[in-house]
Order: sequence, then C-alpha cells, then structure tokens
Amino acid sequence: MPSTAHVPVMVTEAMEALKAHPGGVYVDCTLGAGGHARAILERILPGGRLLGVDADSAALEEARHSLAGYGDAAVFAQGNFGEIGELCRQHRFDQNDGMLFDLGVSSMQLDRAERGFSFQREAPLDMRFDTTAGQTAADIVNSYSEQEIARILWEYGEERYSRQIAHRIVQQRPILSTLRLAHIVQQVLGSRRGRIHPATRTFMALRIAVNRELDNLKLALDQTVSLLKSGGRLVVISYHSLEDRIVKQFMRAEAAEHAFLLTTRKVIRPTSLECSSNPRSRSARLRVAERLA
Repeated sequence: MPSTAHVPVMVTEAMEALKAHPGGVYVDCTLGAGGHARAILERILPGGRLLGVDADSAALEEARHSLAGYGDAAVFAQGNFGEIGELCRQHRFDQNDGMLFDLGVSSMQLDRAERGFSFQREAPLDMRFDTTAGQTAADIVNSYSEQEIARILWEYGEERYSRQIAHRIVQQRPILSTLRLAHIVQQVLGSRRGRIHPATRTFMALRIAVNRELDNLKLALDQTVSLLKSGGRLVVISYHSLEDRIVKQFMRAEAAEHAFLLTTRKVIRPTSLECSSNPRSRSARLRVAERLA
C-alpha cells in the first residue's frame, strides 16, 4: 500500500472509537490529506468501503492520488459535510458502520500561503475551503459593518477585544492581504498574547464565518442519525470550545432521545507524547456516540 508522511490527529483513539473492521462501511466526512481515511481502509479490507468527503477540490485530488492503491474500496466526493446525507445517498453509503469528523484545518491548507488561512505569510485574504464559491474573508472585512465584524470576532473567535479590532479594521479598509490584517490586529493587541499569535482568534473567526462551519456542523450531525446503522459509531474530533460544545450538546440530546448511546462520559484527549510530537493535536478533543436500534 502507498505510504505518506502525513500524521492524522489521535488516529489510534479514533480507530478504537470507530471499531473499524473488515467488511465495514465508513464515511470520512473531512477527508483532508487522507490520514484517517488510510487508517480506516487498512482496517476494513477485505470487503470494506470508505467514502471520503471534502469541500476542498485540491485536498480531494491529493487524497485521491494518495489512496489510489486501495482501488474501488475508496470512494471520493466533493462537497460540504453540511450536505453529507445527499452525498452519502448519491454514492450508496446510506447505512454506515461509522462516521468520522476531524474538524481541524488541514496542514495542506495552512501550508499553502495562497489559500489565505495563515497570518504568517503574505497572501490574498481568502480562507474558503471551496475556492470556487462563496464570499472570502476579504469580502467580510471590507463590506460588513463594524458591529457585524465585532459580532463575528466575538461569537466565532471568542475574542475579548472584538470591538476594538473591528473598529480598527473599518478605519483601515480596504484590507486585502493576510499580513495586513494580522498587522492591524497587532496594532490593537500588541505583539504577543501568551503562547498564541495575537491574530489567531481573528483569523479563526473569519474562517468559521466564511465557511459557515458551525452551521454546517449542526446540519451534518443531525443527518448522522439516519446514516448510521444500529451499532454504528459517530466519532468527532474538535479543536476549540465552540465546536466541542455543539458536538457535546448534540450527542447528549440524542442520547436523551435514545437515538445514541454515549460510549464515554468524558472527552478523550491526545496523549502527552502525541502533543509533544505533533503540536497541532494539543487542543484536540474526541467524542464518541453509538447508534441505537
């Protein structure tokens, strides 16, 4: 089988939670570079099938090439996971043994400056997962009102200085590049905020708004109920409190309705060894639920 240097976050824990087994049918709802998909495929052959979904055409093409050695066992679909039900039905994955969401931005997206996700490299202020559709981060910072920008930074980035940053953004428009926006945030907050760059929360908030990540997550989770067979596992890896709160509330609500069983009461976190070897895993939180009959 082909190999890759990509290291998926919490892969051991995710595979244990999914209970991936030969002949099983699984959906990777956030395919990215294909690291989790590879781990699933290695466990479900012979006889298993995997659907890999991603909104990013570049990520999908790279994963398609990387996983070519698995042949017809790997099926690929471009689309936002908010449409996961329709995508699954189109490809005949309507009764699955497991569904995985890894809600982090992929290394490939962060490392490609032209995508505009990073505040450390000069690039157009884009941030779209699907570069063929929708508004960009530049559209938001240059056309939204000061109040609306402040709301986005507060609600999606939990940025305490959202009003001050929004005010400075409106003062200094137009803002078309990543480094210019990062510089404007630094003007408000100073050069350092503990261990994270001062622009971290602003960039995260804009990315979430551009891609409607939280709305699509809610839509996707609701659809998993009908897409999992009895005993099927839902596994979600989130990276910040807003996502994790949505996942936790969804799983608890469905458990109260006897649609899911919470297989563990506490969130699962990466080991200290993984955190030291892969810093991007430090904020990861994994939750698991099992579909009831």
